[in-house]
Amino acid sequence: MELAQMITRKIISLVREADTVTEYRKPLVGFASAHDGLFTKMKEIIGPHHMQPWEILPEAKTVVAFFLPFAEDVVKANKKTDGVAKEWAVAYIETNKLIENICRELKKDLISAGIAVANEKATHNFDEETLKAGWSHKSAAYIAGLGNFGVHRMLITPAGCAGRFGSLIISAEIPPSSRPSEKYCLYYKDKKCLFCVNNCPTKALTVANLDKHRCYRHLLEIDSSFPDLGLCDVCGKCATGPCAFYKR
Repeated sequence: MELAQMITRKIISLVREADTVTEYRKPLVGFASAHDGLFTKMKEIIGPHHMQPWEILPEAKTVVAFFLPFAEDVVKANKKTDGVAKEWAVAYIETNKLIENICRELKKDLISAGIAVANEKATHNFDEETLKAGWSHKSAAYIAGLGNFGVHRMLITPAGCAGRFGSLIISAEIPPSSRPSEKYCLYYKDKKCLFCVNNCPTKALTVANLDKHRCYRHLLEIDSSFPDLGLCDVCGKCATGPCAFYKR
């Protein structure tokens, strides 16, 4: 079986069989050359701390990126709830664990086929003072053709932005996915939507800027609302508008 097809089928199967309360729509999977020039540009766009694929895996040839979109009920619950819906908080916790499981299971299969694999954690792979991460799953997904960024600095895919991203770096070569030419953010497309800015509970988000520290302070406050879930620094109010489930 072609490697790209095997990886895609494995991810879809693991999501379908996941023992989670959270339900998902069909995952999206994309591939990028580990030597795509955009990875080098991440050093300029994000900062010099952002790693290149080969800094994580010296034999890197391909970056595999995937998106796990939440079921519509999860998003609708968070949209209508004052504060953060427990369904959204549970989805965050469960999906991070699911991403780690997907990476673990893919590693087993790929290593047994003689392919080297490396990955970064699904979340909390950032410095808590600077809030800078050494690897951005969203940026990897962008380079792998899964979507483009919206005003809210989240990646909007053909399945929307309500969900979680994961990625792996492998030593096998897979043809890269094409990147979309269409803008998925309605504001960038025709200036008709600023739901995310207007729905930000702390006003940390504007068209021009995202105050990450103000946003993260709010996320830590939310965490205290769900003491039974573990670290749950989550909000997602900006991801419950029209771009939650992107529809042409």
